[in-house]
Amino acid sequence: MLTDNALMTCTSTLFEPEFQRLLCEIFEDKIVFNRVLGLRIDALEADHVLAHIAMKPELIGHYTHQRLHGGVISATLDAMGGLAAMAAIGARHMDEPVNARLARFGKLGTIDLRIDYLRPATGATFSARAEVLRLGSRVASTRMEFFDQDGKLLSVGAGAYIVS
Repeated sequence: MLTDNALMTCTSTLFEPEFQRLLCEIFEDKIVFNRVLGLRIDALEADHVLAHIAMKPELIGHYTHQRLHGGVISATLDAMGGLAAMAAIGARHMDEPVNARLARFGKLGTIDLRIDYLRPATGATFSARAEVLRLGSRVASTRMEFFDQDGKLLSVGAGAYIVS
């Protein structure tokens, strides 16, 4: 279950509080791997989503330099692309009840993912941003970015997600 602090970080100017709360709960808590990563949503909008993770020993890939594992970056960007698709779908179907919109996410899955690692990921916290470039009736195309705590771009990604 999400803590009150976690709920406070998940903000939206578009979605009603119930949709926002339930989507954040699904993403942060019910998707267990996201919970393992410590992925927390900061903003949930129709055109972009933002989230962050904190460095912890379980996520280190290169112990000598205390670098974040590349798989953590890839998994985070994949999750963010999926979240961006969810937000875009949720916004497209605002005329539907909250539970009907959330049920649409049951078919969401990654079709293709490309990650470019630009710099080593070191530091205490990291942030990620994703946006949907195109939301079709069957496929969503996304672009994702991964930053260090100073806002330096560390990795970029592109993904395609089945949405129906």
